[in-house]
Amino acid sequence: MAFRTGISRRMMMRSGFGLRSMSSWWGSVEPAAKDPILGVTEAFLADPSPDKVNVGVGAYRDDNGKPVVLECVREAERRIAGKLNMEYLPMGGSVNMVEETLKLAYGENSEFIKDKRIAAVQALSGTGACRLFADFQKRFRPDSQIYIPVPTWANHHNIWRDAQVPQRTFHYYHPETKGLDFASLMDDVKNAPNGSFFLLHACAHNPTGVDPSEEQWKEISYQFKVKGHFAFFDMAYQGFASGDPERDAKSIKIFLEDGHLIGIAQSYAKNMGLYGQRVGCLSLLCEDEKQAVAVKSQLQQIARPMYSNPPVQGALIVSTILGDPELKKLWLKEVKVMADRIIGMRTALRENLEKLGSPLSWEHITNQIGMFCYSGLTPEQVDRMTNEFHIYMTRNGRISMAGITTGNVSYLANAIHEVSKSA
Repeated sequence: MAFRTGISRRMMMRSGFGLRSMSSWWGSVEPAAKDPILGVTEAFLADPSPDKVNVGVGAYRDDNGKPVVLECVREAERRIAGKLNMEYLPMGGSVNMVEETLKLAYGENSEFIKDKRIAAVQALSGTGACRLFADFQKRFRPDSQIYIPVPTWANHHNIWRDAQVPQRTFHYYHPETKGLDFASLMDDVKNAPNGSFFLLHACAHNPTGVDPSEEQWKEISYQFKVKGHFAFFDMAYQGFASGDPERDAKSIKIFLEDGHLIGIAQSYAKNMGLYGQRVGCLSLLCEDEKQAVAVKSQLQQIARPMYSNPPVQGALIVSTILGDPELKKLWLKEVKVMADRIIGMRTALRENLEKLGSPLSWEHITNQIGMFCYSGLTPEQVDRMTNEFHIYMTRNGRISMAGITTGNVSYLANAIHEVSKSA
């Protein structure tokens, strides 16, 4: 049968028209820009130098520079091995995992958990939790925008951009003091339209390692109350920052005590080392149980066309650890070991720089907290670190403290001193 143009299918194929049409389907696709963090690791792996050091990776390493699997995780794996069927989890994920996760964020004896006022679903780690919320915000507050700190984890911008939520920024880091620009932050909070959405890092701010003090958190919470702003906390490092999960959730406790309805993205990538399991949770505190039921149902509906159901293995590991008193005690011990090692490396790096006679102040290294240190190095200085010393990091000067060991800290300090001493 001929087409209306009179050209037969066979003639089209002979002319090459069909082949040209098919080959052009993706002809306009250009290569995507490399991820600035993943690109660092690629360059590190390609470097043959025996002296190379990677302080760009956002994953914990031991003092030998090796990945770590926690003992509590191995024991949880042993307990669940062979007992797991392959059925789907509900769209909202593992009920046990979610319940234990909420206790970490809201408190073991939280009235909000007892009153069933929290809408919560298992998510694909912290990234997935943020994306679910961004889509939820777009769907139910379509005229809203999100205020994001400068700087922040680069993927935050991607998440809200792809959810088509307009973005604004607010001041956070002060380059001169290498600390918090609290005055400018508060001005931005006060000047934002009433009822604005703000993305806050609950602890161990990524990439700066700069957190507000308890008193500053109280002032931020107060001003949010005055303005009617909504706080969405990304809590990727609970327990991993200070070694104490309760202390690391202090910002959230302050907001809860002040009567805010908040949102939280939680992740077990860092604090349990479950990077590849993609275990996380999104929760929204609601006015009452009825509202929480409605919100949870909508979160599940958003997840349905994305990935339908979350994975089960990581959720079982988490619920097994947190649901068993002895395993939880072991986890608390191990997460403190990780946090203490990073804190120790901060002290060692600062001391090595000071012993070299650096004319600069390096107090910010120990004042900051968490996996990352915002070193203050310029992009040009970072380039010299890589080209002259084979040290790999992102060009914003962010150092992953997990990549520092007792074996390379003096080498790293010397390189930093060499590229910064004429600054």
